[in-house]
Amino acid sequence: MSRRLTASLCLGLLAAAFGPGFAQEQKIGAPPEASNMRLVGHNDLQARSAYQPTIHRQGDRWIAYIGHHGGTDDIAEPLNPMTGKPEPNGTSIVDVTDPAAPKYLIHLPGMPGKYESGGGQMVRVCDGDALPKGDKSAVYMLRTFGSEAHEIWNVADPAHPVLVTRIGGLKDTHKSWWECDTGIAFLVSGAPDWRVKRMTQVYDLSDPAKPVKIRDFGLPGQEPGSEGMVPTDLHGPISTGPQGNRVYLGYGTNKGGILQIVDRDKLIKGPPEPTPENLRSPEVGRLALSPLTGAHTAFPMPKMPIAEFAKDKDGQSRDIVMIVNESLVNECAEARQMVWFVDVTVESRPQIISSYTVAEASGNFCSRGGRFGAHSSNESMEPVFYKRLAFISFFNAGVRVLDIRDPYKPTEAGYFIPAITTATDKRCVKVDGQDRCKVAIQTNNVETDARGYIYIVDRANTGMHILELAGSARTVAGLP
Repeated sequence: MSRRLTASLCLGLLAAAFGPGFAQEQKIGAPPEASNMRLVGHNDLQARSAYQPTIHRQGDRWIAYIGHHGGTDDIAEPLNPMTGKPEPNGTSIVDVTDPAAPKYLIHLPGMPGKYESGGGQMVRVCDGDALPKGDKSAVYMLRTFGSEAHEIWNVADPAHPVLVTRIGGLKDTHKSWWECDTGIAFLVSGAPDWRVKRMTQVYDLSDPAKPVKIRDFGLPGQEPGSEGMVPTDLHGPISTGPQGNRVYLGYGTNKGGILQIVDRDKLIKGPPEPTPENLRSPEVGRLALSPLTGAHTAFPMPKMPIAEFAKDKDGQSRDIVMIVNESLVNECAEARQMVWFVDVTVESRPQIISSYTVAEASGNFCSRGGRFGAHSSNESMEPVFYKRLAFISFFNAGVRVLDIRDPYKPTEAGYFIPAITTATDKRCVKVDGQDRCKVAIQTNNVETDARGYIYIVDRANTGMHILELAGSARTVAGLP
């Protein structure tokens, strides 16, 4: 028997013995792991920890705006090779017109600070000719400035951003939402007098140069002067605009999650004083999740046709919200954070109908290093994927493609786990009082564009990977 055949048999026996979880810690030089997805392009984002990518079409160009966490204990201000100087993490702006050759345009420094206390995590973009009172020649980028402010920049020339205005005096910021057709923004903020780190500030940003505050909003018990137990912090809202007249708010990250459904019109036009009655008035539905899970993202998919119900007299289509929890703790030292599908057709009685998680044994993910569990979904509502496929970032399990055409039975349709590089940062846990560190991909956030490309960014400094679907997943999307 040849040595090659003997080695192959040994590997086969090992795989059979250990099952699909035979894959261990990632190694530099090893290829990415993939199914029905392939790599198109990559940019290292100057080895900065990345949070939210937003992809925006500007004329004939496609521009990616990527928000970053603050620095780390090891590297508080990474080097910007374009300037030759260290800079606090902020916003990367990358031309992705050719996704196979993304071109880094500029790094816009954010607030000095480490982890979530610095940087500029969140980014949204609106065209000036879409905003009711915007400069028609402008393109506006709304971003967070660390924990203390929201900023609006004119990025009509994305390589040379110009500051327009700042909304400051806050104690925290996070995952905001901006309606480009109305200018209404739901800013995740930390108002100094509120009892929580994060709540909602509603602003009229139809003229980005002249922000107009509409009101502060949160759950009763979070407002100034209230007493007793404080409900969990807001994580992020998503609005369906005037047409849908709903705002879906997710509270909590990895525990105490709440889905709140709010009448948008009542929220904007109701009495602004943060009394318990005024805070309750816009709410039309609420779902308290298990204390073991949070609600990082609440993504609405109204009027989804359900093939199984096509012959039923009632309920042939359903209003669905996809809730994504956020894993926070390395190496599975918490409850599993997952994806949940909720039927909100009867808004006063939301009902969980299904769930999804990556099978841990498929990659020995609890022992690979770093976080394992869900974090966020794509938020684009472009028709190429909307209500057909969803993309979920799963930290060391990469990005997962879900076939959601039947939200009662979501199925995995593909995945991509990037290879680690020399820039990939370690993740540590305490064992007998000592740090045990491993290096693993930490796919943090994901977004898609109207062309059908998928963009994932890494929390552990491995950059941005631009992907496309292949095989049966591409067929589901209807892509050629």
